[in-house]
Amino acid sequence: MSTTTPILLELAVGRLVDDVGRGPDAPLVTSLTDAVRIAQVAEAAGVAGLRLLDAAPGFAVLDPTVVVSFLAGGTSALGYLADVPTTHHAPYNLARRILSIDRATGGRAGLVLRPGEGDEVTIAVVPDPSARDPRQRWCEYAEILRRLWDSFPAEALVGDQHSAIFVRDELIRPAGFDGRFYRVSGPLDGPSSVQGRPVQVAAVTDAAEIACVVGHADAVVVDVAAAPLADAALTAELERVERTRAEVALLGRIQVPPAVDADWLYGRVATQSLDGLVLTVNGSTHELLALIENTVSRLVAPRPTGTLREALGLSPVAVRTADQRESVA
Repeated sequence: MSTTTPILLELAVGRLVDDVGRGPDAPLVTSLTDAVRIAQVAEAAGVAGLRLLDAAPGFAVLDPTVVVSFLAGGTSALGYLADVPTTHHAPYNLARRILSIDRATGGRAGLVLRPGEGDEVTIAVVPDPSARDPRQRWCEYAEILRRLWDSFPAEALVGDQHSAIFVRDELIRPAGFDGRFYRVSGPLDGPSSVQGRPVQVAAVTDAAEIACVVGHADAVVVDVAAAPLADAALTAELERVERTRAEVALLGRIQVPPAVDADWLYGRVATQSLDGLVLTVNGSTHELLALIENTVSRLVAPRPTGTLREALGLSPVAVRTADQRESVA
């Protein structure tokens, strides 16, 4: 019994400050030391990646981009997704941070961008002060990230002493984004990574939200119970924006009950229209390690070193033209 479906694990790194308000769906929050152990065991078992959350009820949580940077140094094949809201993060700064991690890890990084408010840098010069909708902000932000990550292709960096060419500036293009929430010229000041650009993920609560994110996301995370409706909506919306189903992975998030066996988990993979699973455990580090070693390891095999995009079965990056950008805006 095995599956080629990629499996990711969800957790946060932090410390308890208030036990009030933690419900049955709360994610696992662990120490940095335990997170290192989880990453090592997960990689050995064939887990595709870790999703690091930026918040959990009752906990002070470390910045997931910092945690990813630390954990990635001790692994060679495991991918990482950092949850980051639009709140307090300027698009240009976040694009540089995530791309730097992606280059340093050999293309094993990605971002779960979550809708929120603005940041201290751009709020002072927001093009339209009346713009308020978090979902519209998300769409603008996601498009800016894609444009910035595409702005400096790796082949533009030559560094050839004999020809005295350091960079081919004709290949570098500005982001050139002018929206209601943001105005970004670009380009970035460093080249893209081996996987083209970091994987960009949208977490949605139901199939209706897919219409908003489908033009920008490389993967969509949805509760496993909503998977059938989400798959139909994703297929239809991708056609609308002239993208193929192979360009976007549908990941089902599932709360794993205690002492679950491999047969139960395999059934969730086999009966749903999913391209991957995101497993979350409301328990202890010991329980998550047991899940990896006793259950997940029976379903998947250790992966060779590769990119996160490859691990999720995504198509290679295709850089959009100006006309294609307009069609999904």
